[in-house]
Amino acid sequence: MGALALGLILFLGAHSAKIFAARWREGVIARLGPVGWRVGHSVVSLAGFLLIVFGFAHAGGLAPLYAPPLALRHLNALFTLIAFILVAAAYVPGNHLKAAIGHPMVAGVKLWALGHLLANGTPRDVLLFGAFLLWAVVDFAAARRRDRAAAVAYPAGGLAGDAGAAAVGIAAWALFAFYLHLRWIGVAPFG
Repeated sequence: MGALALGLILFLGAHSAKIFAARWREGVIARLGPVGWRVGHSVVSLAGFLLIVFGFAHAGGLAPLYAPPLALRHLNALFTLIAFILVAAAYVPGNHLKAAIGHPMVAGVKLWALGHLLANGTPRDVLLFGAFLLWAVVDFAAARRRDRAAAVAYPAGGLAGDAGAAAVGIAAWALFAFYLHLRWIGVAPFG
Protein backbone atom coordinates (compact mmCIF):
# COMPACT_ATOMS: atom_id res chain seq x y z
CA MET A 1 0.00 0.00 0.00
CA GLY A 2 3.04 2.26 0.34
CA ALA A 3 3.45 2.67 -3.43
CA LEU A 4 -0.24 3.44 -3.79
CA ALA A 5 -0.10 6.05 -1.03
CA LEU A 6 3.05 7.63 -2.48
CA GLY A 7 1.48 7.72 -5.93
CA LEU A 8 -1.61 9.43 -4.56
CA ILE A 9 0.52 11.99 -2.73
CA LEU A 10 2.48 12.80 -5.91
CA PHE A 11 -0.48 12.81 -8.31
CA LEU A 12 -3.00 14.61 -6.12
CA GLY A 13 -0.29 16.84 -4.66
CA ALA A 14 0.70 18.00 -8.14
CA HIS A 15 -2.96 18.69 -8.86
CA SER A 16 -3.37 20.61 -5.59
CA ALA A 17 -0.65 23.24 -6.01
CA LYS A 18 -3.18 25.85 -7.11
CA ILE A 19 -5.28 25.12 -4.01
CA PHE A 20 -2.66 24.94 -1.27
CA ALA A 21 0.46 26.58 -2.69
CA ALA A 22 -0.68 29.18 -5.20
CA ARG A 23 2.19 31.60 -4.48
CA TRP A 24 4.80 28.84 -4.68
CA ARG A 25 3.23 27.68 -7.97
CA GLU A 26 3.34 31.21 -9.38
CA GLY A 27 7.00 31.53 -8.31
CA VAL A 28 7.94 28.28 -10.03
CA ILE A 29 6.09 29.36 -13.19
CA ALA A 30 7.96 32.70 -13.07
CA ARG A 31 11.30 30.87 -12.78
CA LEU A 32 10.69 28.02 -15.23
CA GLY A 33 8.10 29.59 -17.51
CA PRO A 34 4.71 28.09 -18.32
CA VAL A 35 6.21 25.32 -20.46
CA GLY A 36 8.73 24.39 -17.76
CA TRP A 37 5.92 24.25 -15.19
CA ARG A 38 3.80 22.03 -17.46
CA VAL A 39 6.71 19.68 -18.09
CA GLY A 40 7.54 19.40 -14.38
CA HIS A 41 3.87 19.02 -13.45
CA SER A 42 3.46 16.33 -16.10
CA VAL A 43 6.52 14.39 -14.95
CA VAL A 44 5.39 14.40 -11.30
CA SER A 45 1.81 13.54 -12.31
CA LEU A 46 2.95 10.67 -14.54
CA ALA A 47 5.23 9.29 -11.82
CA GLY A 48 2.33 9.50 -9.36
CA PHE A 49 -0.06 7.85 -11.80
CA LEU A 50 2.34 4.97 -12.48
CA LEU A 51 2.84 4.45 -8.74
CA ILE A 52 -0.94 4.46 -8.26
CA VAL A 53 -1.37 1.78 -10.93
CA PHE A 54 1.52 -0.32 -9.59
CA GLY A 55 0.54 0.19 -5.96
CA PHE A 56 -3.13 -0.62 -6.55
CA ALA A 57 -2.24 -3.81 -8.42
CA HIS A 58 0.06 -4.96 -5.61
CA ALA A 59 -2.06 -3.88 -2.63
CA GLY A 60 -4.53 -6.76 -2.78
CA GLY A 61 -4.95 -9.57 -0.31
CA LEU A 62 -6.26 -7.55 2.62
CA ALA A 63 -9.66 -8.36 4.08
CA PRO A 64 -12.50 -6.09 2.93
CA LEU A 65 -13.48 -3.32 5.31
CA TYR A 66 -17.12 -3.66 4.25
CA ALA A 67 -19.18 -5.73 1.80
CA PRO A 68 -21.35 -3.46 -0.33
CA PRO A 69 -24.71 -4.80 -1.52
CA LEU A 70 -25.05 -5.59 -5.23
CA ALA A 71 -27.37 -2.62 -5.72
CA LEU A 72 -24.45 -0.26 -5.11
CA ARG A 73 -22.61 -1.72 -8.12
CA HIS A 74 -25.57 -0.70 -10.27
CA LEU A 75 -25.58 2.74 -8.68
CA ASN A 76 -21.85 2.96 -9.39
CA ALA A 77 -22.52 2.22 -13.07
CA LEU A 78 -24.99 5.11 -13.16
CA PHE A 79 -22.63 7.44 -11.28
CA THR A 80 -19.79 6.52 -13.62
CA LEU A 81 -21.94 7.15 -16.72
CA ILE A 82 -22.84 10.61 -15.40
CA ALA A 83 -19.17 11.19 -14.49
CA PHE A 84 -18.08 10.46 -18.08
CA ILE A 85 -20.68 12.92 -19.38
CA LEU A 86 -19.45 15.55 -16.92
CA VAL A 87 -15.83 15.03 -18.00
CA ALA A 88 -16.89 15.35 -21.65
CA ALA A 89 -18.75 18.56 -20.76
CA ALA A 90 -15.46 20.07 -19.60
CA TYR A 91 -14.18 19.88 -23.20
CA VAL A 92 -17.26 20.08 -25.45
CA PRO A 93 -17.98 23.78 -25.92
CA GLY A 94 -21.34 25.42 -25.39
CA ASN A 95 -23.10 23.03 -23.01
CA HIS A 96 -25.34 23.74 -20.03
CA LEU A 97 -23.31 21.56 -17.65
CA LYS A 98 -20.18 23.69 -18.06
CA ALA A 99 -22.28 26.85 -17.78
CA ALA A 100 -24.01 25.68 -14.59
CA ILE A 101 -21.24 23.78 -12.81
CA GLY A 102 -18.15 25.62 -14.03
CA HIS A 103 -15.89 22.66 -13.33
CA PRO A 104 -17.66 19.57 -14.63
CA MET A 105 -14.49 17.48 -14.78
CA VAL A 106 -13.90 17.80 -11.06
CA ALA A 107 -17.60 17.12 -10.42
CA GLY A 108 -17.21 14.01 -12.57
CA VAL A 109 -14.22 12.86 -10.53
CA LYS A 110 -16.34 13.30 -7.37
CA LEU A 111 -19.11 11.10 -8.76
CA TRP A 112 -16.66 8.49 -10.11
CA ALA A 113 -14.86 8.27 -6.77
CA LEU A 114 -18.06 8.21 -4.69
CA GLY A 115 -19.60 5.48 -6.83
CA HIS A 116 -16.48 3.33 -6.65
CA LEU A 117 -16.16 3.92 -2.92
CA LEU A 118 -19.75 2.78 -2.38
CA ALA A 119 -19.30 -0.32 -4.56
CA ASN A 120 -15.87 -1.49 -3.34
CA GLY A 121 -14.84 -2.14 0.24
CA THR A 122 -11.22 -3.29 0.22
CA PRO A 123 -8.56 -1.17 1.92
CA ARG A 124 -6.91 -0.34 -1.41
CA ASP A 125 -10.26 0.79 -2.83
CA VAL A 126 -10.99 2.94 0.19
CA LEU A 127 -7.55 4.54 -0.01
CA LEU A 128 -7.69 5.17 -3.77
CA PHE A 129 -11.27 6.31 -4.17
CA GLY A 130 -11.44 8.02 -0.77
CA ALA A 131 -8.35 10.09 -1.62
CA PHE A 132 -9.77 11.09 -5.01
CA LEU A 133 -13.15 11.95 -3.48
CA LEU A 134 -11.58 14.10 -0.78
CA TRP A 135 -9.35 15.85 -3.33
CA ALA A 136 -12.26 16.47 -5.71
CA VAL A 137 -14.46 17.94 -2.98
CA VAL A 138 -11.69 20.32 -1.87
CA ASP A 139 -10.66 21.20 -5.44
CA PHE A 140 -14.23 21.89 -6.54
CA ALA A 141 -14.87 24.17 -3.56
CA ALA A 142 -11.60 26.03 -4.13
CA ALA A 143 -12.24 26.42 -7.85
CA ARG A 144 -15.75 27.77 -7.28
CA ARG A 145 -14.38 30.18 -4.65
CA ARG A 146 -11.76 31.43 -7.17
CA ASP A 147 -14.51 31.83 -9.78
CA ARG A 148 -16.62 33.93 -7.41
CA ALA A 149 -13.64 36.08 -6.41
CA ALA A 150 -12.76 36.72 -10.05
CA ALA A 151 -16.43 37.10 -11.12
CA VAL A 152 -16.00 34.34 -13.71
CA ALA A 153 -19.06 33.77 -15.88
CA TYR A 154 -19.18 30.71 -18.12
CA PRO A 155 -20.79 31.01 -21.56
CA ALA A 156 -24.40 29.91 -21.82
CA GLY A 157 -24.98 26.41 -23.06
CA GLY A 158 -27.07 25.20 -25.95
CA LEU A 159 -28.74 22.03 -27.11
CA ALA A 160 -25.94 21.18 -29.58
CA GLY A 161 -23.32 21.40 -26.83
CA ASP A 162 -25.45 19.29 -24.49
CA ALA A 163 -25.97 16.65 -27.17
CA GLY A 164 -22.25 16.64 -27.95
CA ALA A 165 -21.24 16.25 -24.31
CA ALA A 166 -23.78 13.47 -23.81
CA ALA A 167 -22.75 11.63 -26.99
CA VAL A 168 -19.02 11.82 -26.23
CA GLY A 169 -19.55 10.91 -22.57
CA ILE A 170 -21.84 7.95 -23.28
CA ALA A 171 -19.57 6.61 -26.03
CA ALA A 172 -16.46 6.90 -23.83
CA TRP A 173 -18.30 5.30 -20.89
CA ALA A 174 -19.50 2.38 -23.02
CA LEU A 175 -16.03 1.79 -24.46
CA PHE A 176 -14.50 1.84 -21.01
CA ALA A 177 -17.21 -0.10 -19.17
CA PHE A 178 -17.67 -2.87 -21.73
CA TYR A 179 -14.14 -3.21 -23.10
CA LEU A 180 -11.27 -1.31 -21.49
CA HIS A 181 -12.12 -1.71 -17.78
CA LEU A 182 -11.54 -5.48 -17.91
CA ARG A 183 -8.36 -5.14 -19.97
CA TRP A 184 -6.82 -2.29 -17.98
CA ILE A 185 -8.22 -2.84 -14.48
CA GLY A 186 -8.88 -6.57 -14.56
CA VAL A 187 -12.54 -6.27 -13.52
CA ALA A 188 -15.57 -6.63 -15.80
CA PRO A 189 -18.12 -4.16 -14.38
CA PHE A 190 -21.05 -5.99 -15.95
CA GLY A 191 -19.65 -9.53 -15.95
